[in-house]
Amino acid sequence: MIYMDYILEYKKYLLIDKKYSENTINSYITELKEFYNYKNNILKITKGDILKFIELESKRKNDKSIAHLLTVLRNFYNYLEKEDIIKENPTSNISLPKLKKTLPNVLSVEDTLNLLDINLNTKKNYRDKAMLELMYSSGLRVSELINIKMSEIDLVNATVIVNGKGSKERIVPIGEYALYFIKEYLNNSRNKLLKNKVNDYLFLNNRGEKISRQSFFKTLQKLKLDKNINTSFSPHTIRHSFATHMLENGADLRSIQTLLGHSNISTTQIYTHVSTKTKLDNYKNHPHEGGK
Repeated sequence: MIYMDYILEYKKYLLIDKKYSENTINSYITELKEFYNYKNNILKITKGDILKFIELESKRKNDKSIAHLLTVLRNFYNYLEKEDIIKENPTSNISLPKLKKTLPNVLSVEDTLNLLDINLNTKKNYRDKAMLELMYSSGLRVSELINIKMSEIDLVNATVIVNGKGSKERIVPIGEYALYFIKEYLNNSRNKLLKNKVNDYLFLNNRGEKISRQSFFKTLQKLKLDKNINTSFSPHTIRHSFATHMLENGADLRSIQTLLGHSNISTTQIYTHVSTKTKLDNYKNHPHEGGK
């Protein structure tokens, strides 16, 4: 077996045994291929080899990326050790860099409403409106949003089956506005986008195929410019905004955790810090007595 074959076998392991998502697997394999290009004989790697590679990579990557790289290498060599391919994991005594905790960007309620205010003039308008309303209504990841199939959405009970990270399935409620505009999209746009093709995905591009995350990102950036929204944001910002706005309106953390599909509530707790920061910022801007 040549050395690259071990990486390809590991890819199968991540897919079949670990049930990792396609995006996660691709990120793992990309890192491993870069490491392979640095050192072909991946079975005879020392701690020193790892440290030299990290030193090289740190010149072009931030601490978060280096931490991800180390996690990938550690998990790969854990796999090789578990399979009795190597005797010892060369990464076992290497510490991850300490990461600064950064709060996610969140849109204000006003900016969110502005973003969602789309005039329905074209078939693309109907699709974009339905996508954004559903994403904000249900706190979906962009990967979850674009992979929804017609068979997974229940318009009668206002729910959608979502396939999250690690192939974990959850049922999420759909808000009243989102439900209305999904129906509008289905009635006025989807068949025009489909162009007599057969496709079970809910949201389609102009070729009648599943819309890509890149295409959705471009749509968001255009809306940001058109609506003069100054906050820097990405598709994931809408999910952060959903959670923060839910918390600020009295929802409990456990409910938000379930809706977001977080396996650990500590992940959800970051939104308490975001909410607190938002309130402090608003207070500082309030023309209270003594303020400027």
